[in-house]
Amino acid sequence: MLKTKFLIVGLLLLAVGGYFFLGLDQYLTLQYAQSRLGDIQQLKQENFALTAFIYFTFYVVATGISIPGAIILTLLGGAIFGLFWGTLLVSFASSIGATGAFLASRLILRDWVQSRFGDYLTPINRGIERDGNLFLFSVRMVPLFPFFVVNLLMGLTPIRVWSYYWVSQLGMLLSTLVYVNAGSELSQISSLSGLVSAPVISSLVLLGVAPLLGRWPITFIQRNKALKGFLKPKQFDANVVVIGAGSAGLVTALIVAGAKAKVVLIEKHKMGGDCLNTGCVPSKSLIRSGRIMSYINRAQEFGVENAGGKVNFAAVMQRVQNVITAIEPHDSVERFTSLGVECVQGEAMVESPYCVSVNGRRINTRSIVLATGARPLVPPIPGLDSVGYLTSDTVWSLRELPPRLLIVGGGPIGCELAQAFSNLGAKVTQVDMAPRIMPREDPEVSELIAAKFREQGISVLTAHKLLRFEANAGSKVMVAEHAGKQVRVKFDQVLLAIGRKANVEGFGLEQLKVALTAQGSLGTNSFMQTNYPNIFACGDVAGPYQFTHMASYQAWFAALNALLGGLWRVPTNYNVVPWATFTDPEVARVGLSEEEAKAKRIPYEITRYALDDLDRAMADSEAHGFIKILTVPGKDKILGVTIVGYHAAELIGEFVMAMTHGMGLGKISAVTHIYPTLYEANKFAANAWRSARLPTKLFPWAERFFRWRR
Repeated sequence: MLKTKFLIVGLLLLAVGGYFFLGLDQYLTLQYAQSRLGDIQQLKQENFALTAFIYFTFYVVATGISIPGAIILTLLGGAIFGLFWGTLLVSFASSIGATGAFLASRLILRDWVQSRFGDYLTPINRGIERDGNLFLFSVRMVPLFPFFVVNLLMGLTPIRVWSYYWVSQLGMLLSTLVYVNAGSELSQISSLSGLVSAPVISSLVLLGVAPLLGRWPITFIQRNKALKGFLKPKQFDANVVVIGAGSAGLVTALIVAGAKAKVVLIEKHKMGGDCLNTGCVPSKSLIRSGRIMSYINRAQEFGVENAGGKVNFAAVMQRVQNVITAIEPHDSVERFTSLGVECVQGEAMVESPYCVSVNGRRINTRSIVLATGARPLVPPIPGLDSVGYLTSDTVWSLRELPPRLLIVGGGPIGCELAQAFSNLGAKVTQVDMAPRIMPREDPEVSELIAAKFREQGISVLTAHKLLRFEANAGSKVMVAEHAGKQVRVKFDQVLLAIGRKANVEGFGLEQLKVALTAQGSLGTNSFMQTNYPNIFACGDVAGPYQFTHMASYQAWFAALNALLGGLWRVPTNYNVVPWATFTDPEVARVGLSEEEAKAKRIPYEITRYALDDLDRAMADSEAHGFIKILTVPGKDKILGVTIVGYHAAELIGEFVMAMTHGMGLGKISAVTHIYPTLYEANKFAANAWRSARLPTKLFPWAERFFRWRR
């Protein structure tokens, strides 16, 4: 076997080397083909079979040894033999040659590659075994990679030889037809006026649109395969059924209704979902009350003496509810009904990709959008039930401030609530098993926030592994392990803030076997489709970003693609994703952090601007924090921005817009910013980038020039 491999490798190297060494590549150029076209056509007229045999054999060999020139050969086939015979010869020759290259790759390389990288290739092999034919057909119809690369790479997979041959021939047929047709038309040009003839222009247009046309049969095949076995109704009650009336579901319903399509929105609990009722709105309301108290405690900094205040926690929590009540009309059934959305309260059940039932009613629909959100993750910690616990969903029922509050979790939710409760007077202990709080941010950000927390009396316990909870004689204790020793912390209430779990159970997805990700959220492609092409998902249930603004962003694509029904699809783009943590100081980020850039080995340059130098920040006694910008080396293109400081979540907006529209720091530097505002910090940061790149070597010459001018 080893001798056979060496023999094949030797023959391939000899053939490819001879091809280039003997200068045979000059014969596979458009100029040479045009110069000898007349002679070849005359030979065809004298002996069609011999010409066809020579052409066919040369095409098979050229493709089999993976030398470039397949496009020229295909165009030449059309020019010599015309559309019918050219397509026939090229179709079989290209498929046979491709299979030859495929077999050579399999024989020479597959065993070595699989033995060396088998662990990494296992999921790819499984995917090829399951959907290899469809994947190959897609690659052939929409050529993202050169065909010779496809031949070599597919030889390393377990796809069957016969399947590879016939799928390749079928998949390449459209592009073969288009290129042969172009060759047959271009061969008939005898003057410049022929370049603008309808047949030639049509052929050139076909060359451009062939990859787009190739997507349609692929989409059709994928759709039929996924929906096979489900009876499609002859008529539909709705264009789209949306399950879940949180941010993602509400935006989806609005878009569908705005397009004058029929949409049914089903919610089993409260309109507005987590954001309105247990998430963004109540948390920011609580943070605001805590912030007011922190200013009272800092009153002397502003020249105010004898300022005092007492927290009425019940009144604080009532204010939270009042804010929710004030915003509720924006998300109400009445408003959405007036906008054309049919709102139904009840528990939905997805019976099939075409049918959703609720309250005994079956709704036939063309598309389904799942926007069921997520819920707080509750880990199986020994003793947890014995002490009772709060989550970000249930904490709003509190009416008495816990004297000692334990918060488990160092992410954004845990940090925001830890500081808010501390500002309101609770003695807060924050514990996390990670080595630092806010682990998704750069270490300097985590350190700054942790220092601020400790300064105001929050006990931050990082690198603490939670072991168990104990409840003895009314006393509640957390037991954790840190540096090999046990740590015991007494508390009155514990709040779990260690993440959120997607709501994917209990409404029919298990029976349909809707695919999930490793994190437990619904698996979606870039079009927000699940493994069923007419079932879409958006928001927290889909991930990967559990932010309200990202839920709304995803909803736009889910709604649009659900309405288009496979006729056309619009992909999402996560290149510019901003987020913020509303601590004091706030932390906002868009794009890459420095840690991520290092992990991905992306080269970058850093520009920093310290906010303690900003006039408005000093006037407000909030002169702390920084702006850190990552740019492409030598250019002003923004890779990522991190802002830590007063109203960082507002300041980040200018950078988000710049990155979204491809603008660099030079554009920000050129914008006039009002003085004195926090907004000026963005301009100063952009100016810092520019100042660091001034041509200092020219300064002495400039000095001489201006001295001469004087």
